[in-house]
Amino acid sequence: MEKRTLGKTGMQVSILGFGGSEIGYDKVPQKTVNEILHRALDAGLNVIDTAECYRDSEEKIGRAIAGRRDQCYLFTKCGHAAGLPFPDWDPRLLEQSIERSLRRLQTDYLDLVQLHTCSEKILRQGAVMEGLQRARQAGKIRYIGYSGDSRAALYAIQTGLFDVLQTSINLADQEAIDLTLPLARQQGIGIIAKRPLANVAWRTFEKPEDGHTPSYWDLRGYNEIYAERLQQLDYDFLKGALRTAIGIALRFTLSVEGVATAIVGTTKPERWHQNAELLAAGPLDPKQFEAIRTRWKAVAKPHWIGQG
Repeated sequence: MEKRTLGKTGMQVSILGFGGSEIGYDKVPQKTVNEILHRALDAGLNVIDTAECYRDSEEKIGRAIAGRRDQCYLFTKCGHAAGLPFPDWDPRLLEQSIERSLRRLQTDYLDLVQLHTCSEKILRQGAVMEGLQRARQAGKIRYIGYSGDSRAALYAIQTGLFDVLQTSINLADQEAIDLTLPLARQQGIGIIAKRPLANVAWRTFEKPEDGHTPSYWDLRGYNEIYAERLQQLDYDFLKGALRTAIGIALRFTLSVEGVATAIVGTTKPERWHQNAELLAAGPLDPKQFEAIRTRWKAVAKPHWIGQG
């Protein structure tokens, strides 16, 4: 598996990472999580990304990689109460959330902790950053990141306080390519792409009957947003074989300048390896990459902002 440098952190990360939302929201059994992660680690995975609010995702990951902690980078996110007795973004919440993530993930340090879709208003108040900086000074976290999109992400970059930006980059979500990534690259900020496959929303162009739980769907609605955009973008290659389309979509995201790793979640033990195989073809052909970008610029509406 190819490795790339995650900006100024210097971490050499696998270009395909593992995202932990599905294993939490879809209640994947521990045995299956073990198989997913062990097979992926054996195949070259070294980036595991999760969050405090993905139900029991952190605990499942912690149990799965016990004994293999030194083979991967552990990234998580904080900011939402998710069972703790404080309001979102309260500095006390952040402190307890990080401590809980350390326990759940069975580690004494986290490679990256990210503010999870924190608003620009909260960022401007400064307290959340101070909390993360204290945790870093205490040796509990190595690097500080911002996970989010659009104007809030741009402000986060402008503060100069973040080491990493995790943001949405895919066929149906390209705002970041022009709005935030140029400045992030200029500052040496590491770039992580989330939702690189646009949730494969082109499969049905309708709300799925399975997959994420209804509560997660109602909260996010990403599939509906992406499906609507993809219908209007009308990329020809999405009308062909699913595996081919997934390969093009994933390679498009990883061909965006500065992207170090793309985070993909799964509930199936074979899926990460299948996606990794698609990347063996290398970066997307420049002509096809530019055709996708040209189509986006011609069709995208002003309200097609990044989906945090």
